[in-house]
Amino acid sequence: MRGPFVLLGLVTVMVTVGVPAPAAQASRPAAGSGNVEHGRYIAERVAMCVECHSGRDGQGNLIENQRYMGGLIPFTPPWPNDWAMRAPRNKGLPGYDDALALRLLTEGSIGRNGAQLRLPMPRFRMTPEDAADVIAFLRSLP
Repeated sequence: MRGPFVLLGLVTVMVTVGVPAPAAQASRPAAGSGNVEHGRYIAERVAMCVECHSGRDGQGNLIENQRYMGGLIPFTPPWPNDWAMRAPRNKGLPGYDDALALRLLTEGSIGRNGAQLRLPMPRFRMTPEDAADVIAFLRSLP
């Protein structure tokens, strides 16, 4: 069971590295102008969005046709807390316009209603450019 906790710690470290300076936040790129392939790399290899936001089979393997369609969180915390048990669909980012999606990924995982999302959702502080790339990727999924 060491793997899930290492993954969560790794994601937490990785997403806080690119904290944008206040001046960078003022010149946010349009989310639709993002680089889809770079966004795929971030979503699948850095932020690991695919790991929680996808369905899994009985052996714990990702189900290809359920990638980014939401799913049960594949691990639980070792202590009692307000932990989300299911990750929502993020394929296409339903319910998020570009401004809300940028806020979600750059300001500590603030959801549509203005509240911070429940753990284990990492507190993302991506650069505006990286966030725009992730948004472009998630919106490009068929």
